[in-house]
Amino acid sequence: MINHMQQVVIATRKRESEAVITALQDAGVLHLKPITGGPLNTGTLAGQDAQSRREDERLLARAESTISELGAYRPAPAPLPALTEWQGVIEGAAEPVSSLARQRQDLQSDLEAERTYGDTVQALARMTGGLDRSQRVGLVPFLLQPSDQLAELEAALREALPERYLLATEQVGQNRVGVIASLKSDRDLARAALSRVRLGELRLPGRFDQMPLSDAAQAMADIHANGAARQASLNALRDQLAQQYGPSLYAVRDALKDRVAVHDVRAVSARGKYSLVLQGYVPADRLPMLENTLNRLGDSVSAELHPVDEHHDHDVPVELVNNGYVKPFQLVMGMMSLPKYGSFDPTWVIAVFFPLFFGIIIADIGYGLLFLWFSMWLAGKARRNEGWDLSFFGAYVQPDALRNLSFVTSVMAGWTIVWGFLTGELFGTLGEHLGLFYQNNDLLNRLWGWTGVHWGEAAEHAHGLIPTLFPRLDTVHFSNIALIFSLIFGIVQVLWGWAIRIQMGIRHKDTAHTWEGIALAGGVLGLIMMSFASRAGKDFGALSLAHIGNPLVALMYLGFIAFIVGYILIIKKFPMLPIELLSQGSAVLSYSRIFAVGLVSAILAKLCSDVGWSLFEKIGLLGIIVGVLVGALLHFFVLALTLIGHIVQPLRLHMVEFLNPTGFNTETSPAYNPLRRLSPSTGATAQASLQRIPDAVSGSVK
Repeated sequence: MINHMQQVVIATRKRESEAVITALQDAGVLHLKPITGGPLNTGTLAGQDAQSRREDERLLARAESTISELGAYRPAPAPLPALTEWQGVIEGAAEPVSSLARQRQDLQSDLEAERTYGDTVQALARMTGGLDRSQRVGLVPFLLQPSDQLAELEAALREALPERYLLATEQVGQNRVGVIASLKSDRDLARAALSRVRLGELRLPGRFDQMPLSDAAQAMADIHANGAARQASLNALRDQLAQQYGPSLYAVRDALKDRVAVHDVRAVSARGKYSLVLQGYVPADRLPMLENTLNRLGDSVSAELHPVDEHHDHDVPVELVNNGYVKPFQLVMGMMSLPKYGSFDPTWVIAVFFPLFFGIIIADIGYGLLFLWFSMWLAGKARRNEGWDLSFFGAYVQPDALRNLSFVTSVMAGWTIVWGFLTGELFGTLGEHLGLFYQNNDLLNRLWGWTGVHWGEAAEHAHGLIPTLFPRLDTVHFSNIALIFSLIFGIVQVLWGWAIRIQMGIRHKDTAHTWEGIALAGGVLGLIMMSFASRAGKDFGALSLAHIGNPLVALMYLGFIAFIVGYILIIKKFPMLPIELLSQGSAVLSYSRIFAVGLVSAILAKLCSDVGWSLFEKIGLLGIIVGVLVGALLHFFVLALTLIGHIVQPLRLHMVEFLNPTGFNTETSPAYNPLRRLSPSTGATAQASLQRIPDAVSGSVK
């Protein structure tokens, strides 16, 4: 749910503002909102305040860049050096770290150059045989692609330099490398000949471009032989510097961020010659913490608290507060915008239905066990307070995020395993081949016969340990049932979304959105009932008024009447509502993705297992090994290709089909981000500063 907020306005003397802001940082509960307009100054700081801010930001940028060059993650907390030592700490670390960073960058450039040009340069050095050091001979190296014709180059050279050149080539990989030797005075003519046949001179990168070819070859040979060891040595030195300087750098960096935050608070506050006023929001459950802080400030501040008007106040921050099961799914919510303050928090809906839909789509015990193993691996890293370095994505996942991701993955795995038992799938049809699952037609007739579907007297494989209850791979008999089962979720969620729109409209006294919700909820209900009553359009005669006694027909007429009445009342504001009704009907049909994507997944898994099993049946004992290897590789390949789609489809159904009717995607609010201290609390020093504040700015905490 969305935490309830209170608005607060605080006024203090300008000369006492730093102590007040510091105390608010220690409290860590106030979300600031910029003050704009009014008789007091807002925005950019000036004078001594601006100079102080520039100096703090300069030091902060220096500390940040040094930490970035160290590549260090946050170490254990370290004591904060004295204020007078901060610049010395930063500069003392920056010089060796910057020097090391340059060495690592240069070595990396050399390694990349050697990987790209090493073989080519060695071939050129062999071909030139020391001519690269001649005072009279000039060399023009070049590369020939497989499609390039050497004869064309030779013809151009004979025309430009008759009998005044030498040409040599050598195969290197898929291409040929060549060099033209001529008098230095004729080198430009050789280059022109290359250009006429659409070839260019080979130029080496960086420092190698100015070297003779033999020296470049020797340098690249040295890099090839010793580059990896030198890189490891430099990396070890960087780790050593990170251990030496990292703790104090992080401590100073955090303290500087706190000082810059004080400047930022002043910039977004209203400032007079002698006073400063700031405003913000605080969650209702943290009001006592703010009040205690303000009470300790005594008469040095004047503060007012009042409830937030969720209908008219803008930019009210949002904090999501959910129970232990739902809270980890806020990680999934992080992929979407936050809800508007005073509206609907869909986190618990996603916590219930997202892993359920994922489980229905995958529905395989084997895959579910793999996901469960992955969740346990993530949980283990989180317990050891380790992050997950995804450097190839340019990301690092913190332990807290891993803990939430592990929980979400385990719930997804649980539903996948449950639905795997219902569908009788263990790595596709492997469970069926092993005799674990079988299709009991009598049981299926008792379970699903009421739908009009009838299985024969006996199945081809009628024996096993566990009967299949949801045989989605039986496309002959079960496809329609599985499709309708998926659409039921769409019926529930789309109608639910419009019910939320009605509720929000009534709550906010928004007549237009209330009637929009009534109209479209009624219209969608009417379309659904029409589909069921007419048996998907096979019997439109069943929709006449003569069949009004049929509850389906009665609900259809009531739904369409609600749509017509609502449309008439809001036609000026929403003239395209009938088109929107058709769109909402298709939104219900979108839930067929649960069936369709899941069936494709099951068929691919079945093919993987069937291929492996057939190898076992045809080859025998050796086939067991070959079949397991082939089947495992195919399963891994299929899962890797389809997994993202299996995650995205349930998310899309929630983000678009369910949340669009609620209005979730049209409005949002900023995240609750309170002013808080990063460095250790100043403690007694801050208290002493407060005690030195004279006289009062009259006021009280209300």
